[in-house]
Amino acid sequence: MDLTRDDVAAITGGRPVGPAAVARGFAFDSRTLEPGQGFLALRAERDGHEFVAAAFARGAALAVVERVPDGVDGPVVVVDDVAVALRALGVAARDRLEPASVVGITGSAGKTSTKDLTAAALAPALRVHASSASFNNEIGLPVTLLDAPTDAQAVVLEMGARFAGNIAELCAIARPSVGVVTHVGLAHAEYLGGPEGIARVKGELLVALPADGLAVLNADCERVDMLRALSAAPVLTVGTGRTADVRTSDLRVDAELRASFRLESPWGVAPEIRLAVRGAHQVANAAQAATVALHLGVPLDAVVAALAAAETATWRMELIESDDHVIVINDAYNASPSSMRAALETFGRLAPPGRRIAVLGEMLELGPIGVDEHARVGDLVADAGVAALVTVGAGTDELAAAAKARGVEVVAVADRDAAVSVLRTMVLPGDAVLVKASRLVGLEAVAAALLAGDGSTS
Repeated sequence: MDLTRDDVAAITGGRPVGPAAVARGFAFDSRTLEPGQGFLALRAERDGHEFVAAAFARGAALAVVERVPDGVDGPVVVVDDVAVALRALGVAARDRLEPASVVGITGSAGKTSTKDLTAAALAPALRVHASSASFNNEIGLPVTLLDAPTDAQAVVLEMGARFAGNIAELCAIARPSVGVVTHVGLAHAEYLGGPEGIARVKGELLVALPADGLAVLNADCERVDMLRALSAAPVLTVGTGRTADVRTSDLRVDAELRASFRLESPWGVAPEIRLAVRGAHQVANAAQAATVALHLGVPLDAVVAALAAAETATWRMELIESDDHVIVINDAYNASPSSMRAALETFGRLAPPGRRIAVLGEMLELGPIGVDEHARVGDLVADAGVAALVTVGAGTDELAAAAKARGVEVVAVADRDAAVSVLRTMVLPGDAVLVKASRLVGLEAVAAALLAGDGSTS
């Protein structure tokens, strides 16, 4: 979406300084900014004003700032608060996207995969724009809207939350007409008030839907009835039970962990949908994506073909065999009780020539329930037929103890470098290694080291 310097000033109430300019989308990281984009000097862990000059050096068209940094003479718009200005820009971008359908996706797990699969399922019939990576907060969502072309017919947005009211704020910007809640689990339970609080926060998306919109809910989620009651829009449930409006069955997983399934829907039956993404848990995500696409007019056969080719973001059940014949499954992007269960259940379906080995770190932000949930993961490790477990860092004592009590060989290490050192002596050709933890643990570096064979995570 193109915005002139004066457009930005008018929308934000800011003061234009310097020559005229036109920005084609916006970025908040000077390292990833593309020439022609505007730069948002946000203050977070670091002050974005320190990088305005670098942004202009990379080709920024203009910058939105609270003060003009010394030595910067490019076109800028000076505002009182860049974060507030970004929200106003996001609202203006959404206004310019009418009459596009905006799809909001939230849930305790599977948001990014469902977002990617939904965008792919819509693409055969509509001009689609979707969030990059996991741009799901008060910064990423308005930036996604600003990056959307004005002729987009569908915009797919991921919505995350750590506190009550987060999703309501995002909906006030995005004004979704279709809402998807992947499921209600325990991610961020420490901050959201346990399962009931999580359901209420995820339900903020449903409250925001218009009466002529659509809510897509997981029929297999135990809080589906609570969520349904929050929506003024019609509801379609998706799941394995016979009462689901859109039903999945005949689940199969091949030797490379790619799932296939049968889909029965109000728009017809697809006897087999074969997914390119890995994991049995992706069936629920794909079925919800298909429901959105079918509702918005994409033919069923086109949805089936699109899902067969669709990929999702990095570090989510990536399966790669190293040069020394070790199978590495990198699912290190994040971890919650439900996503740990899904990863381990899928891992248990893999039949490597050698052993199954898991490298697991802490699931963060669970609060008081964390002790019991980590112990449950230890049992899941054993249930999956894992022969050896490497636990990484603090917060994994209960996980290690539960797995050890079930007969799993357990090695506890302090950090990811130590994990790699242990794995170098443990892993043999033919073994399969699953790597998973919460985002801040950074275990994707362990997966990279195993594949590189260099023994270092740096």
